[in-house]
Amino acid sequence: MISATSLVSTMLSALSSVSPNVVLLSLFILATFTTLSVAIYRVFFSPLAALPGPWYAAVSDFWITTHVARLQQCTTIQALFEKYGPVVRIGPNKVAFCDFTTMRSVYCVHKFDKSTYYKSLLTMTTLPNAEHTARRKPYAPHYTPSNLALFQSDIHDVAIKVIDILDRIAGKASVECLDLFRHLTVDVLASTNFGSRPEALDLWAVNTPDPISIAVNDFPKRGVLRSAVPTWTWNLISRIPSTRWRQVCNSDKIMAEFVGEKLYQMRAKMLNGKALGDIEFEKMPLLQRLLQHRVLTGSDVMNDRNIISEAIGHLVAGVDSSSATITYFMWELSRRPDIVAKLQAEIDDAMPDRRVIPDVSILSSLPYLNAFIKEGLRLYGAAPSLLERVVPEHVSSPVTSADEDFDMMGYALPPGTVVSTQAWSMHRVSEVFPSPETFLPDRWLAIDHSEAEEERLTRMSQQMMPFGAGPRICGGQVLAHILLKVVLAAMVRNFKISANPSETNERTMEVKDAFIILPAGRACKLSFTPRDH
Repeated sequence: MISATSLVSTMLSALSSVSPNVVLLSLFILATFTTLSVAIYRVFFSPLAALPGPWYAAVSDFWITTHVARLQQCTTIQALFEKYGPVVRIGPNKVAFCDFTTMRSVYCVHKFDKSTYYKSLLTMTTLPNAEHTARRKPYAPHYTPSNLALFQSDIHDVAIKVIDILDRIAGKASVECLDLFRHLTVDVLASTNFGSRPEALDLWAVNTPDPISIAVNDFPKRGVLRSAVPTWTWNLISRIPSTRWRQVCNSDKIMAEFVGEKLYQMRAKMLNGKALGDIEFEKMPLLQRLLQHRVLTGSDVMNDRNIISEAIGHLVAGVDSSSATITYFMWELSRRPDIVAKLQAEIDDAMPDRRVIPDVSILSSLPYLNAFIKEGLRLYGAAPSLLERVVPEHVSSPVTSADEDFDMMGYALPPGTVVSTQAWSMHRVSEVFPSPETFLPDRWLAIDHSEAEEERLTRMSQQMMPFGAGPRICGGQVLAHILLKVVLAAMVRNFKISANPSETNERTMEVKDAFIILPAGRACKLSFTPRDH
């Protein structure tokens, strides 16, 4: 019998006598054969081979990655649904779906863990559900309606500051809304989450850059790029010697330093007895709540690293999402006088004094205002992208309770399959939302009190997922709703909003998907002219 050493020696000896060109050709043929074999397996013999979808998507993730990099993932996936139906294969191991029952199964019933896509966002998310649940428990009370009601005056003050800034401009120049409302949201979170004095809008008013607003804006771009390229590529391109580029790549570190400083200041206040209160009854920012939970429970779930990570997540999720959605609200107001007239009639009556914003309980009772917000979240929800989850090793059958492959609309998906849906498509199902691309707040108003009308409204509400779904749903959605109502009421009550078509139009406002939506023109310039009161 020939030993392994002798066999290797014999092979090397044989190769040494072969022409280098022959060796290279042989290696090329071998690589080509291997690549073709993998491609053929994935297209024809994979457990996912029966699923509909383009064959080239089954071969490699490269195809869908190119659309992610071009900020076209949402529209690309939507086109696939329109061509192939409500379930489609979008990668060798990835399946997308657009179905309410399946959405509930994946995100709410089985509660699958997040995919490794989110590793690029680990400063603001956790992958396993168990860990997420443990980390959610300390901050969940902060986002209850009763607790956020304590911060209404802070939110109103920020909104009034925007009114004052726009009053001074008086429609004489257009305003870049994404930037303005990003600074507004940073100020709101400075008060509610960090207990610090709002100053981002003050800097904006004097045309001075705010590093945190810039970092929050940069972070989604960093996340998309980081998730689309291998680690070695990221390590290389993140060292490109450009100050602005390095600022984008280091946006996570900039925010971590900011939050770390706020954490240090809050701990110092608590140690000095200046921030100690009853966690159940007193108004306290999120950061203090997380620290106090750690002190009272002795749990290490909220150690400094996790507190900083959690706070960054809330900052990013709250700022760019809300500012993008508010910006698109303003864009709709600039071109829909019919909608503006209905909003003004309702808001003027509820807000007689243009500088006194009503309590959120009053704003929540205004039918057309809330219909506008629902329709705005349907078309312009800030996070419309695929929410990836992984089919686990063990999925119990609802009939036999035995473990089996996960059934998705008649297709058996093996463990490890990445499944996902996107709000973009769920919100555009024409059977649920007739004329789905048209902005129609009236669709949310009941025509009569019939059972059929109630079923229609219920079905639309069930289909909505602008903040995600299941246990991983956005914890700050109540704060987002309060902010949207307050800002929309303040803007409609105080200003006539218009757009110069040479600056802002359908083309520049085409929605791009960088996980958070943004306009194709990367800006939304509008004029805010004070109304005659």
